[in-house]
Amino acid sequence: MSLLQPYVNLDVLVITIDGRVLVGKLRGTDQASNIILEKCHERVFSSEGTEVISLGLFLLRGDNLVTIGELDTEKEAAIDITEIKADPLSELKL
Repeated sequence: MSLLQPYVNLDVLVITIDGRVLVGKLRGTDQASNIILEKCHERVFSSEGTEVISLGLFLLRGDNLVTIGELDTEKEAAIDITEIKADPLSELKL
């Protein structure tokens, strides 16, 4: 059983090895930690504000995954993500 299995059917935030921030509903995972996100969107941070880019159904290879966590949907609904100003995350240096 995958360690990601408890997150299936939950809204999650994922950070990838290249610094991308993805949000969506985790619909599936496998033994290689590959994940399928439904209604996925990417958050692109900048000093101008955060851009939200819709990606739809998204498959992410497990070797690109840095971290995943459950999203607090109530707090998400209470804030305007596009107003957040921040530097983008850097690519992970191995």
